[in-house]
Amino acid sequence: MTMRLATTAIHVGQDPDPVTGATVPPIHVTSTYTQASPGVHKGFEYSRTANPTRIALEKCLAALEGGEAATAFPSGLAATTALFANLRPSDSVVSFGDVYGGTYRLLEKVFRPWGLDARYTDDPAPEKFDALIDKTTKLIWLETPTNPLLRVIDVAAIAEVARARGVKLAVDNTFATPALQQPLRLGADYVVHSSTKYLGGHSDVIGGAVVCKRAADAEPVAVYLNSAGSCPGPFDVYLVHRGIKTLAVRMDAHCHNAFALAEHLVGHPALARVVYPRLIDHPDHALAEKQMRGGGGIVTIVFAGGFSAAKRFCERVKVFSLAESLGGVESLVNHPAIMTHASIPKEVREARGITDGLVRLSVGIEDVQDLVEDIDQAIG
Repeated sequence: MTMRLATTAIHVGQDPDPVTGATVPPIHVTSTYTQASPGVHKGFEYSRTANPTRIALEKCLAALEGGEAATAFPSGLAATTALFANLRPSDSVVSFGDVYGGTYRLLEKVFRPWGLDARYTDDPAPEKFDALIDKTTKLIWLETPTNPLLRVIDVAAIAEVARARGVKLAVDNTFATPALQQPLRLGADYVVHSSTKYLGGHSDVIGGAVVCKRAADAEPVAVYLNSAGSCPGPFDVYLVHRGIKTLAVRMDAHCHNAFALAEHLVGHPALARVVYPRLIDHPDHALAEKQMRGGGGIVTIVFAGGFSAAKRFCERVKVFSLAESLGGVESLVNHPAIMTHASIPKEVREARGITDGLVRLSVGIEDVQDLVEDIDQAIG
């Protein structure tokens, strides 16, 4: 039986416990496993290498994204690190410029000194990526929608460039989730998630994952996890897996609320710009309609009054919380220039459009009218 996404999210990796019949499988908190004889065991030796609770989550993630294998990590950045660490000094990565500040910091502060060359384009056209590729390039890195400017990048078109040049393509699918887009089905080789966000969905766990289109590509990722020790604990992966069960209904609610809020804010005299992929004036509106099954839960606004207006707004919200992260059931406000993207030099940030007047809204699943009223009173 072929299951659709909402059914897959609930059932894959959730077989009843064969010993007790428990509908929800137990959390395996063991660090080690008893062997009948040296090397004779039931598939598990040590929980850094593999754990039944983690494997259940990995099966679910692979099924949701349409990949052959997945590897769970203790954070989104740990998952990203696993991909970059499988490259070699003197290799290069081509990335779209608008990336999460933590990814930029990882590339520039950790991997560039190590010997990896990161190259950025601020134009999402496929030919701009192609122009940065040479014989040293091993990976193209994308976020789509991007963080925080919400550019939507044509995964299928970039995948064609990658295939033609013999380069792998990795897509950070954190903002969209497999409920809205599945990059592996569009030609990507890897999908990366910060499962802290929409997959977990409740702001109570840190996690990450790499999902691979082909099992052969997953092997070095798993070897890195086991060798570097970057493994998540069983309770954390259980929380992510539990959150995934409601992913489909939550993403419907996030998209509904975010679109309604974006439409409400368009034309507000205090705002210079409202950014949301489903708004007709978004530069990638047509692509978002084609590539995604919804606009996502993030709305970006730019205050005409600059930093002072943005700061005042952030201090006045009541239903929204001023906090880093995104993707939980509760609504959050974030000031990227000071918070999530502070590691990007000011001149680079501003050249890419991340100004001091820009605020990112992670729109939750509360009653949308309460969110509208809170935004209105905070803008004043």
